[in-house]
Amino acid sequence: MNILLTGGAGYIGSHTAVALASAGHAVVLYDNFVNSSRSVLAALQTITGAQPVCIEADVRDTARLAEVLGSHSIDAVIHFAGLKAVGESIEKPVEYYSTNVQGTISLLQAMQATGLHSLVFSSSATVYGDPQYLPIDEAHPTSATNPYGRSKLHIEEILADCARSDASWRIACLRYFNPVGAHASGLIGENPNGMPNNLMPFVARVAAGRLPRLRVFGNDYSTPDGTGVRDYIHVMDLAEGHLAALDFLTHASGWHAINLGTGQGHSVLDMVRSFEAASGKTVPFDFAPRRPGDIAACYARVDKASDLLHWQARRDLATMCQSTWHHIQSSST
Repeated sequence: MNILLTGGAGYIGSHTAVALASAGHAVVLYDNFVNSSRSVLAALQTITGAQPVCIEADVRDTARLAEVLGSHSIDAVIHFAGLKAVGESIEKPVEYYSTNVQGTISLLQAMQATGLHSLVFSSSATVYGDPQYLPIDEAHPTSATNPYGRSKLHIEEILADCARSDASWRIACLRYFNPVGAHASGLIGENPNGMPNNLMPFVARVAAGRLPRLRVFGNDYSTPDGTGVRDYIHVMDLAEGHLAALDFLTHASGWHAINLGTGQGHSVLDMVRSFEAASGKTVPFDFAPRRPGDIAACYARVDKASDLLHWQARRDLATMCQSTWHHIQSSST
């Protein structure tokens, strides 16, 4: 198939491009490089052996999207493009709704104009809000506590409305838990601009000596070691989940919400110890008070992904840390 990846040069998009190319699909990247680097294109060429097709444009440019969909005979879209920092979304809500919600509406208009109805959406476990029970399954009530989460939830609702209005739509909303890790080559991985918002890249930069210490927010949660527990999933497992979702949509119509996680939680201190083992470096840290809105634990129930997509995560925490360390070493040379 010919697959368009909006935001395809980003962290998850680039790894998914590798998985799709390995499976024989033709991939077209569509990215404005606000949250990504053009250097990813050279890395993808090295990994896949082919120069990636990349269109530099904004997802809110409906006419450009429609032109690309038609000129490249696109069969399905994986929609990654969007802003994703919770804290920033609180400071810049209009920008988040414009990029995420308006951008998705623009994509849907372009798809409708070209008669394309197969879509995999990059959603998030943030749509569940504060967990009412664990593990979190897809029937868990949805809510949102910040503009980023609300934008994802709004988009899911828009997509569900589309599917109800027209039986030709085939839509999978993949609710990610905590993507981490890097491609085995070390050539692509998570490279946030400025100070990392997520735990793994922060830990990696401390281990590499780029940041002095890790701050662990809260050590008094009702968890085995008192620190927050999350469901970390290797980015290549996540990428393969998108490939499985595309296969699923070839025979399944309607709207489907599906968790992508491991079904297992790891604490902050689990992550620190595992990264120290992977890197051979000490990760100094200090405990700090809990942050407002943080929760004790969050991890997925993943039966639906297994049943519908015939997919499950295969890579463990050690592999996540080893691949991240390999990437940060490769990117520093």
